[in-house]
This record gives sequence, C-alpha cells and structure tokens, in this order.
Amino acid sequence: MDNAQLSVAFSDIYQHQPSVVCHAPGRVNLIGEHTDYNQGFVFPAAINFGTWAAASVREDRNCCVVAMDYDNAESQFSLDNIESDPEQSWSNYVRGVLLVLQKEFSLPSGINLLVTGNVPQGAGLSSSASFEIAILKAVTDLFSLDIDGVKAALLGQKAENDFVGCSCGIMDQLISAMGKKDHAMLLDCQSLTFDHSTLPDDLHIVIINSNVKRGLVDSEYNLRRQQCEQGASLLGVPSLREATLESLEAAKSAMPEVVYRRARHIITENARTHTMFDALKQNDIATVSEAMAASHASMRDDFEITVPPIDYLVELISGLLKDKGGVRMTGGGFGGCVVALVPKNLIENVKALVAQHYFEETGYQATIYDCTATQGAFA
Repeated sequence: MDNAQLSVAFSDIYQHQPSVVCHAPGRVNLIGEHTDYNQGFVFPAAINFGTWAAASVREDRNCCVVAMDYDNAESQFSLDNIESDPEQSWSNYVRGVLLVLQKEFSLPSGINLLVTGNVPQGAGLSSSASFEIAILKAVTDLFSLDIDGVKAALLGQKAENDFVGCSCGIMDQLISAMGKKDHAMLLDCQSLTFDHSTLPDDLHIVIINSNVKRGLVDSEYNLRRQQCEQGASLLGVPSLREATLESLEAAKSAMPEVVYRRARHIITENARTHTMFDALKQNDIATVSEAMAASHASMRDDFEITVPPIDYLVELISGLLKDKGGVRMTGGGFGGCVVALVPKNLIENVKALVAQHYFEETGYQATIYDCTATQGAFA
C-alpha cells in the first residue's frame, strides 16, 4: 500500500480526495524486556510494517471509519457520544483516540477515515500502537493540532489503557511516533527522553514468529509485575530502575529466591540495553551478539518467560550467526517472536535453516519477516 493507492480507495468510498494521508510504523524491541514497567530502559526500532490512514473533514459531528482489512467494514459514531463497540472491536482504537483528543482539543467537526495496515496480527509487533499513532497523526494534520511525538504517544497510551482496556507501557506508541530511519531508540521509560543509535547498513532486522500462541501471558505478566514490585520494596527503592547488583546481592538472604531472580533480570537487562546501544554506535557487533545472548538467557532462566520452541529458534540461529549478529526472544514471552540482527549475506541462510529444522523439531511452522528500521509518524 502507498499513499496514492490509499487515496484512490478513499475516493471510491467517500467520493472525494482525502485531505491527509499518513503512515505510522509498527515496532520490534531489540533488547530491554519487561524493563518498561520497572521505569527502566528499552531499545526498540520502528519497522517497515505499519498502518496507513487517510482522512477528510466532515460538515457534521459524525465520524465514519472504514477498515480495508476487514472487508471495508464501516463504523459510525458521533464525536459527542463516543462509546465502546463490542461488535467491531477494531473501531475502539479509533474511538478511544478521538475521545482523548476531544477532551483536550474540542475537535471542530467530524471526520471521514480509511485505515489499512500490514503489521502481522498477534506477532507482538504492536499493530495497536501503530493504529493509534496513525489516527493521531491524521487528525493532528487535519486540524493543525499542537501535538508533538511524545504528546501523541501519551495520548495513544491513554486511549489504549482507559478506553480499549489494555495496560500497555509507553514504548510502543513512542517508537511508532518518534522512530528514526536506519536507527534504534534507547528510551528511558521514566523520563521519556531518548537517544538514537545507527543500525549498520549491513544488518537487517529479521523477525521470526514462532507461531506459538502466547498462553498464560496476562496472568504471568501480572505475576512478574508483582514480583518486581516486591523486589523493589525489599530493596527499599521506588522501582528496580534504582537498584544495583551490589544492593541485590546484599539483600539476597532476606528475599524469596524467585523474587531475587526476577530482580536480577531487570537490573542486568537495563545494563544490557546501554551496552548494546554503545556497541552499535561503535559497530561492535561481537558485543551486540553477547548482549542479545545474555538477554535471552536471563529471560529463560531468571525471568522464566521463554518456551522450548523459542529457545530452540534462538539456539539454531545463534549457531549460524556466531559473533556476526545477535538473536533473542522479543516481547512479553510465553510464545511470540524471536528478533535477530542478521548480515544481509546470511538472511537466506537463516531462512533455510529455520525451514529445514524448526517444524521437524517443534511441530510449529515459523513465519519470517525481513525488516528495516523506518521513520516514525511524528519524527
């Protein structure tokens, strides 16, 4: 899909050209897992899969949204009475975004919208944040609203938390809004400040979806949060962001063993995000490889969020890449995806290796996405 194709589709539905057409990318987190709600650091990249939105102003207070990916399903509602729609749950992302916008900016009129996307559903690449940021960008441009990328991310997060009902952190929306082409973003989840590191031209982001459906993720996610909060409390700090390995080791005897291991993952993972950020800036791929391997081992052993098919994929791919790239699980865990930084000349080898061994070993078929880092919607 490109802007011209979307404009033609919009014209067919609404009988006029859109006033704005925009795109917001999905994302993958290269390192820094479960650190976000511990006020720590994450290291995502915006990827070249995303959501497109075309929009025009209406003369009334109604909003009409058509979703190309759901056979041009249509949802209509008034700006003055925005309620959740249990029948068309996809429309709740639009409704939630317009509700939070309406509370802050008093939108002058209704909107026609056409949306489509190619972020793989259920792969953990944040199709929802991409959707929210695309809508926010379209409405911002349509009405010349005073919204920057950080503000857009906070509005998108609020819509998802309060209206859609998903308790997400800020990373997904912020990288979709403020990602930088050919770069990854080191994001401080406490201050919402960020810096970018160049991804070497020779390395592609390769995402391998294990296609293991992510079971237990809600209950286990909540349990991990509780264990991290317990660890911070026992260490006498507001969050594990403030803790050190030295303070953790000193308190080990007074701490349940499982809480100790959860805290150790967060503390070491925060350090690894900085190690990988610095290593990429220096094009030190061997250190990147080590950091990603250590991250995966920590998620497997200390945080206990990997599953055998994911561990097998990481072992398989790391055996091929050695110190020329890196590989680890990405996302909340208990299924989902592996992310690898792969030299261009080894991408086909990775695909062939996974095709040859993964199904035979696990009974699952993997789906592979070859990605590049792209620009955020507000960047």
